[in-house]
Amino acid sequence: MINTTKRVTLTAMSALALIGSGAHAQSDTVKIGVILPMTGQQASTGRQIDAAIKLWVAQNGNKAGGKKVEVIIKDDGSLPDATRRLAQELVVNDKVVALAGFGITPSAMAAAPIATQSKTPLVVMAAATSSITEASPYVVRTSFTLPQVSVGLAEWASANKIKKVVSLVADYGPGYDAEKFFAERILFNGGQVIEKLRTPLRAPDFAPVLQKVRDANPDALFVFLPSGQGAAFMKQFGERGLDKAGIRLIATGDVTDDDQLNDMGDVAIGVVSSHHYSAAHPSPANKKFVEAFQAANKFRPNFMAVGGYDGMRLIYKGLDTTKGAGGDALVTAMKGQLFESPRGQVLIDAQTRDIIQDVYIRKVEKKDGQLWNIEFDTIKSVKDPGKNR
Repeated sequence: MINTTKRVTLTAMSALALIGSGAHAQSDTVKIGVILPMTGQQASTGRQIDAAIKLWVAQNGNKAGGKKVEVIIKDDGSLPDATRRLAQELVVNDKVVALAGFGITPSAMAAAPIATQSKTPLVVMAAATSSITEASPYVVRTSFTLPQVSVGLAEWASANKIKKVVSLVADYGPGYDAEKFFAERILFNGGQVIEKLRTPLRAPDFAPVLQKVRDANPDALFVFLPSGQGAAFMKQFGERGLDKAGIRLIATGDVTDDDQLNDMGDVAIGVVSSHHYSAAHPSPANKKFVEAFQAANKFRPNFMAVGGYDGMRLIYKGLDTTKGAGGDALVTAMKGQLFESPRGQVLIDAQTRDIIQDVYIRKVEKKDGQLWNIEFDTIKSVKDPGKNR
């Protein structure tokens, strides 16, 4: 009996290899395939990045490298099997010059082998596990990594007499990174993580773990959760009375996500977080970005939006350099790009293809009736600590 599944797979991989060898037909149009979670638990990520891409094109036109740019958006619902299938279709059928988006780490990892086989640059605009850029030489990141933001927060905690901590992270790659790098720095500075708690990536119930936190009675609770879960977490944090029990809440910026911050209520006031972007970042470039984004969308941009906006810049400027060519030439043109982002100055590391950027320590404050992540300290030009080993 013929194994039809194997035959189809081999045919698809042969097509990918053919594309990678330079079999793209010459055209006046280049296509960018963007895979995002437009539905499901991470839908806010898709909504933000989609809006940022549209804003970039509205501001900069639909031409790059002398060719017309066509952006194709596909919804994977944060399901890696769907991501893999969509990436393959975009490369084989649509002959995209680049893949982009990727709301969560498993989705980016699912598409990485397709990028390698077809020699298609893959721009990670959202996912944040350190190791993603090592999954393929064609992966370039414009988001951030959890080690980047976790180490700085641990340093701040140690300097502010926080010695006994419980950590709470989502049970997948970025959570493991946050848990590990935060704990290592706290321990190095003489503190301790007395308990490490994890919640499922999908449909978590925070009540049981928050009760464990209350029973442990640490100086602080350190939290990482993916974008979209912060509001539910903050609600239960308040309902369990942890905000009144003297347990400080410190978090990566995903938890106090600008997209959901005003839905959290006053329980979020005073939460200290570390992140690479806040809608309240005071630079002229960011003020212009936020104003244009809100005018176009009627909602506030978050860190996902800036990852999408900068990802489009990276692809456009790369295409300008290559005169519209993709493959190895386009990846090379992305390496070493240095530019002023709404988040501040960023550099794409030529060796790791990862982003080097400032990390900000922020506190949630209420201004003019709205909640904002107000920056009060800056750690300059942070490389991913996960690459320094």
